[in-house]
Amino acid sequence: MIRFILVLLLLLLILLRFPCPLHSLTQDGLSLLEARSLLSYPSSSPLSSWNPLDPTPCSWPRVSCSSSSSASPLVTSLDLSNADLSGPFPLPLCHLPSLSSLDLSNNSINSSLPSGIDACRALVSLNLTENLLSGSIPGSLANIPGIRLLDLSYNSLSGGFPDEFARFASLEFFSVVSNFLNGTVPDFLGNITSLRHLQLAYNPFVPSKLPAKLGNLTNVEELWLSGCALFGEIPDRFGNLKKLLSLDLSSNSLTGVIPASLAGLSSIYQIELFGNSLHGGLPVELANLTTLRRLDVSRNQLSGSIPPELCELQLSSLNLMENRFEGTIPENIANSRNLYELKVYNNSLTGSLPSNLGSNSPLCYIDVSFNHFYGEIPPNLCAKGSLEELILISNRFSGIIPPSLGDCQSLIRLRLTNNQLSGILPEGLWGLPHLSLLDLRENFFSGNMPDGIRGAKNLSRLDVSHNMFSGDVPDGIGSLSSLAELFAGTNNFTGQIPGSIVDLGMLSTLDLHENELSGPIPEGISALSKLNELNLANNRLSGGIPPEMGSLTVLNYLDLSMNFLTEGIPLQLQNLRLSFLNLSYNQLSGDIPEAYAKDMYSNSFLGNLGLCRDQTGSCSNTSEGRRGLKYSWLLSLIFVLAAVVLVVGITWFYCNYQNFKKSNRGIAISKWRSFHKLGFSGLEITESFKEDNVIGSGASGKVYKVELSNGEVVAVKKLQVSQKKYAAVPEPVKDGFQVEVEMLGKIRHKNIVRLLCCFNNGDCKMLVYEYMPNGSLGDVLHGSKASALDWQTRLRIALDAAEGLSYLHHDCVPPIIHRDIKSNNILLDGEYCAKVADFGLAKIIGAGKGDESMSMVSGSYGYIAPEYAYTLRVNEKSDIYSFGVVILELVTGRKPIDPAFGENDLVKWVQTTLDQKGMEQVIDPSFDPAFKGEIRRVLEIGLLCTQTAPASRPAMRKVAKLLAEAAGRGGGNRSRNPKKEGKLTPYMYEDGADDAGLGQSVHVAEAENWS
Repeated sequence: MIRFILVLLLLLLILLRFPCPLHSLTQDGLSLLEARSLLSYPSSSPLSSWNPLDPTPCSWPRVSCSSSSSASPLVTSLDLSNADLSGPFPLPLCHLPSLSSLDLSNNSINSSLPSGIDACRALVSLNLTENLLSGSIPGSLANIPGIRLLDLSYNSLSGGFPDEFARFASLEFFSVVSNFLNGTVPDFLGNITSLRHLQLAYNPFVPSKLPAKLGNLTNVEELWLSGCALFGEIPDRFGNLKKLLSLDLSSNSLTGVIPASLAGLSSIYQIELFGNSLHGGLPVELANLTTLRRLDVSRNQLSGSIPPELCELQLSSLNLMENRFEGTIPENIANSRNLYELKVYNNSLTGSLPSNLGSNSPLCYIDVSFNHFYGEIPPNLCAKGSLEELILISNRFSGIIPPSLGDCQSLIRLRLTNNQLSGILPEGLWGLPHLSLLDLRENFFSGNMPDGIRGAKNLSRLDVSHNMFSGDVPDGIGSLSSLAELFAGTNNFTGQIPGSIVDLGMLSTLDLHENELSGPIPEGISALSKLNELNLANNRLSGGIPPEMGSLTVLNYLDLSMNFLTEGIPLQLQNLRLSFLNLSYNQLSGDIPEAYAKDMYSNSFLGNLGLCRDQTGSCSNTSEGRRGLKYSWLLSLIFVLAAVVLVVGITWFYCNYQNFKKSNRGIAISKWRSFHKLGFSGLEITESFKEDNVIGSGASGKVYKVELSNGEVVAVKKLQVSQKKYAAVPEPVKDGFQVEVEMLGKIRHKNIVRLLCCFNNGDCKMLVYEYMPNGSLGDVLHGSKASALDWQTRLRIALDAAEGLSYLHHDCVPPIIHRDIKSNNILLDGEYCAKVADFGLAKIIGAGKGDESMSMVSGSYGYIAPEYAYTLRVNEKSDIYSFGVVILELVTGRKPIDPAFGENDLVKWVQTTLDQKGMEQVIDPSFDPAFKGEIRRVLEIGLLCTQTAPASRPAMRKVAKLLAEAAGRGGGNRSRNPKKEGKLTPYMYEDGADDAGLGQSVHVAEAENWS
């Protein structure tokens, strides 16, 4: 008996010590815990708070249950969005019998969707947007009987649409935006007549016609088919879509005209056909769309005039940018009570703007840049007090700025560059409280800059250059705490530079060249710690160069030429790392600091007769030298020589003065010198130019390997110099030497080859780079060392190069397009890390113009994007195509052009071989099969980059991210959903006419879908 009692007590103690709470948890709770066990998540995730001790999961975070009065309410909704989850799709959730809503959006679910997902029989809403899902879309999704919302957007799904999708009976919302679907847009989607929203945008579909059968979707309200590789005409059957509110067919290759049948869509609110190949004009039948509010047909080839009947509608937004429209803007558009946006830039429109524009409508955004408008600016643009942006760049507007704009408190951006405007600005305009950008460059404005400018507290960029402003630069300018760029060159400003200018702590550019400013350079200039460019040339400044200027650690450009500066050059200037220095034509004396007392800087000090050229000693004072002369014949000889020098100098100065004044860059490119601290001289470089040291050659010259006395090894590109002499011209065409110096001199990135210094004495041009021991990717990949490039090394090379290009496209201001991306311009260091090189063809992206026309095709055959070869129009998407070819080279091991391809190139060969024979016949046979999944993923990225339609190619930032994910380095925030942010276009420039020059900030791609 005692033993029995002891056993009972022992069992009781065990039960008390180790209770069994899971036995009391409902079945739904057990299923949730099973699903949780398959996922990874941080401690901050809501899943960490799911307590198995609770009898029901209905109190757990993100879990909703039915309101049933039964003892065991059932889970009906699960919202795990933004929960930092990773791992496979948690199929145990399908064991929840009443689960009708499942939201796993914005996580890192990184598997394919299981075919057994149709076990979630009760689902009505499934949201998996912004994950890392891969593989194909399972047809079993169509077996879920009541599903109405299916959102698979912003993943990495591939393949085509399953035939089973034609069986959806209740589906209302379907989105696969921004995946890697590479089939076609199928006809059978037109069978899902319950659809209200169909979003297929931005997938690398096989080019196909826009399915006419989509005209059967009589309940559809939104069709978003941007970037779907569609061609042909818009089907007339789309006129059956009577409930359609938004039609977006932008960024395809559609042709023809807008069908008149669309005029019957009385419910339509928005038509967007951005970036197609529509010809002809706007049909008058559009005027039948009486409820039309937003019309965007930008980036097409539409011509003719704007129909007055269209402008009779109560439009809220009219976007006709980048077409071929002619004629005038109809006056009756000013009668619209809803118009808030008018963008017609880059057309051939003429005449004056409607005189009553803005009187009846809440205008917010106006951009009519790059047309042929003339006349005065309408006086009532801000009559409703809502105008934020007025962009009128490069027209022929004349007259004064309307006084009413001086009272426009809502104004944020005003750009009037390159017109014929004149007169005195409304005083209130200078001090508008919300103004962030005031650009008045290249007009005929006069008058003073008032002290009231201190009221423009948000002003970040002020450009009044190339006008006729006069008077003092007001002391109030020092109150603009947000000012980053001040351009006031080529005016008639007088007086001293205000001392308050040193209070502009955010200032990066100060350009006051070619005025009549006098007095000293302000004391305390060292406070401008972010100053990158200082141009005070062509004024009447006096006094010495402040030694404190040597503490401006980020100063890159310094031009103090053509002033009356005296005294010596401060030794502290040696602390600066200048890519441009010009102190010419002052009255400086004494020694040139040792860092600059070299032949390479000789042209930086012209016209300073008191400066010593010999760095080993000091200059003798001229009067002392004369007193010390003992021989009269020597004195006479000096006077004769001085007279000759004076006559020659005056003659030279007279011939070159005007051209010199107009040059912001100074005398010549030879002022570009060292970009890093060097331990060698130019003489040591030139002595190494032997044929035995040649490691590469091309059309521009030869590349030498130079081993220096200090043990350092560098690569030197010696450019061929044309013997033909040209007459001086105001705007010389930049050669490859100038381009490469200007580009690489400013760039600092681990995946961009470093330019150490350059030499140019007219007869010899050299660029000195860091040496890359393993040469170019092209030489290694297609040469005897190819075996050294296993798959993991190639993937790392692709990622390195992508990050370098991403820096050029997204982090440089302004962005830079390389224009000659190829495997031979990707160099490899000793560890096979990759760096982008050879910027001889690189180009600053014209801000706001989207792309630019070249006079000829530049680049390398096999890498040139199709639209560049045919249209000579180039933008960052051209680089992305070329980089896609490099990715295909890495995956296949083949050159971009090969006799085995016949008339095709590598891109066409890969596409054709994949379709006919599969991936095994495409990839390099030397690869380890264990990496097949990664290889497939990278191959898909290469194909996406080489899509025919530029808008279908992802931005470089997206490419780098996708490669990082393929290499197992993914994570973090995924791309934003532009649809949810109100922007639909793949690459839209905030100002269609932003044409900021070199070194000026550019606001581009702010609504980049792929960014």
